[in-house]
Amino acid sequence: MSSSPSSRPSVVVAELGPTNTGKTYRAIERMLEHDSGIIGLPLRLLAREVYDRVTAKVGEGRVALMTGEEKRIPPRPDYWICTVEAMPTDRQVDFLAVDEIQLAAHRERGHVFTDRLLHARGRKETWFLGAETMRPMVQALIPHASMKRATRLSQLRYSGRKSLKSLPPRSAVVAFSADRVYELAESLRRLRGGVAVVLGALSPRTRNAQVAMYQSGEVQYLVATDAIGMGLNLDLNHVAFATLSKYDGAEQRDLYPDELAQIAGRAGRHLNDGSFGALNTLPELPPRVVSAIESHRFPAVRSLIWRNASLDFSSPEALLDSLSRAPRDSAFVRVERADDFDALKGLSAVPAIRELTTDKASVELLWQVCQVPDFRKGLFGQHVALLRETFLQLTAGDGRLDPTWLGRQVSPLDDASGDIHTLMDRLAAIRIWTYISHRPGWLHDAEEWQERTRRIEDALGDALHERLVERFVQRAARRSARRFVRASAQPQASSDSPFAKLGQLLTEVPGAEGALMTEEQFVQRVVDATHDAFEVDPMGRISFESQPLARLVRGRDRRSPQLALAEPEVWTGGARQRLERRLVALAKDLVTEAMGGFPAESFTGESRAPAMRGVAYRLAEGLGVISQGEAREQWKLLDEESRERLKAQGVHEGQRFLYVTGALSPQALERRAMLTALFQQASCPQGIPQEPALNVAALGGRNARSFGYEVIGPVALRIDIVERLAEGLRNPQGARQAHALMQQLRLEGSVRAQVLRALGGQPQGAASKRRRRKRGRKPSATAPEAGGARGREPAVSKWLNERPS
Repeated sequence: MSSSPSSRPSVVVAELGPTNTGKTYRAIERMLEHDSGIIGLPLRLLAREVYDRVTAKVGEGRVALMTGEEKRIPPRPDYWICTVEAMPTDRQVDFLAVDEIQLAAHRERGHVFTDRLLHARGRKETWFLGAETMRPMVQALIPHASMKRATRLSQLRYSGRKSLKSLPPRSAVVAFSADRVYELAESLRRLRGGVAVVLGALSPRTRNAQVAMYQSGEVQYLVATDAIGMGLNLDLNHVAFATLSKYDGAEQRDLYPDELAQIAGRAGRHLNDGSFGALNTLPELPPRVVSAIESHRFPAVRSLIWRNASLDFSSPEALLDSLSRAPRDSAFVRVERADDFDALKGLSAVPAIRELTTDKASVELLWQVCQVPDFRKGLFGQHVALLRETFLQLTAGDGRLDPTWLGRQVSPLDDASGDIHTLMDRLAAIRIWTYISHRPGWLHDAEEWQERTRRIEDALGDALHERLVERFVQRAARRSARRFVRASAQPQASSDSPFAKLGQLLTEVPGAEGALMTEEQFVQRVVDATHDAFEVDPMGRISFESQPLARLVRGRDRRSPQLALAEPEVWTGGARQRLERRLVALAKDLVTEAMGGFPAESFTGESRAPAMRGVAYRLAEGLGVISQGEAREQWKLLDEESRERLKAQGVHEGQRFLYVTGALSPQALERRAMLTALFQQASCPQGIPQEPALNVAALGGRNARSFGYEVIGPVALRIDIVERLAEGLRNPQGARQAHALMQQLRLEGSVRAQVLRALGGQPQGAASKRRRRKRGRKPSATAPEAGGARGREPAVSKWLNERPS
């Protein structure tokens, strides 16, 4: 990501239009056509949804998730899914996108979106997505941008006022305060049996569980704040407004027509039409507002919120002055107020802090402390007092926060008892300490504190979700609103169910408040688990902590295995949906392992040259291995740069095959064998992939190459052995070792001669035969059976088990 729009000729695309136009979907697909990318999104919940969508396509090993509260970063990610504020501005990527750029006009967050619009660029391509109202501003600020108009895929119609009782299924009721949301949820529960709740103040963990409950159909109604308005893909048919005004941080005001449209537009997904209206406690919407929403026509944005990015850290006063600097361009309006600015202004007046901020480093540290978010949104003076103590500790002693003081702040929050409001207050407070624990250099044992605060936040989130379900979902409305394992519901000891053992295990695992683990807690453990936490056997059975979860089944090809949960009826709909989503990403990772990590999606996009796409497609189809005959023509058509790009991804032009080096590793060959057996719906032939040489008859007429072997005469050799032999026979120093390897494969004389001739070598002479007879070694009468390559000399055996590089 570049800090300057003019530093390179990046293609800039602005795709603007109303909701439900597929803008975000197209941006994701375009990003995956590049080798690397970042997409910035306006909400944590939306970032998690996009992360799930991307990992289902390319696996979790290639994707990082970074928000203010949630970080999942694999060792070498290619794609970054972030909130706009959390985008890593120092990372260079080929593709970059920012969603909902109309938020650049938001009075509090707008300056961040404006900064991304002005400065964030991908090396090759940049996309800005948002409302049509941003067209004049984008054209003025980025004259060379390619402007695209996105058209809504479905119709949106006004349906008038309705009572809560007459709302159709798959409806969302929107309010703008937590108390009003709870009041409406309670009314809907009495009328309809159950409702999900979504507020911006909920933790991502709680909101994910609530949304999953709604999306799976466990409940048919949703009550939410305007948090659902920013791109969340919910299966809504109708949106009903419970109020038409909100407090925007400065005043209580009526919602603007474009704000109403952003929320109402959540109704109707893809090609399904949607409707919007108000509850019958409100007046009818004015005809001009209805017409504007239905036709998606609103006044253009004429100014953006701006903050100076060139800050002066010579003193607190200089920093305040630089933050207060007015923009030079009339298109920008300086941010009126922000919590970090107000905190800086308050702390700068404290004598003890003024004495400490005498150099650039101390002023920069003070600014970092002021940027700690006030998630509690209570009395701002309390937050400033917390920041004051934090800064004084960071500038005293060893420059770290006192662990005893930290413990006094965090320990009272480690309590999952209490009602919904109490839990939400604790969640807001622990989020501050989760944020602080991730600041580099602020804490002793930072990883330990990160784990502790995350554990507390997770426990509070689980407890809050459970309280919400208990309060707003009648037991009859939810198929399984119980704890995952209860003493009265445990499987009998004699049960053959694979979940009988799981039930017994979970009775020993305490959840929140020392109680048994809930279904949501167990599912969350699975969702949060890394790739290495799952066990996958050669038959495609997936286990977690030795407990069966699912199995892979045949898909349309080897690269697209499908999932079948071990016992789907055990789970509630929301839990089942979340499990399947995580396991789909796991399945994709398994396919990527079989291909040696080759990022096929990045090389098969429409932006690639036809020859590049053809080679990449064939490599993906062959799970990282194709014959030279298949690849030769397209490989010749590649230019030198394209070849180097493929080689950088591990593609090697061997003697008989074009292959990804990692695809011939032992683990990759095991995954290949599993995926091939699943697709062919038959177990692997005995000895595959462990044995380097097999009798062709042992394959039972099945395609040897699909399992990673090459048939040469009556014998099938593993492809890595074929390549090593072929390479050795073309190298004077390797020929002798190649012949020694041939002997270790225990092939009978005529077969050995056929293999050597096929690989371009010559049989050893009579002297070699005499030496063999002198040693008393008799060649075997037939080609080896599975398991036949034993008793190898140590040096050659080691060479045999290596893979070509």
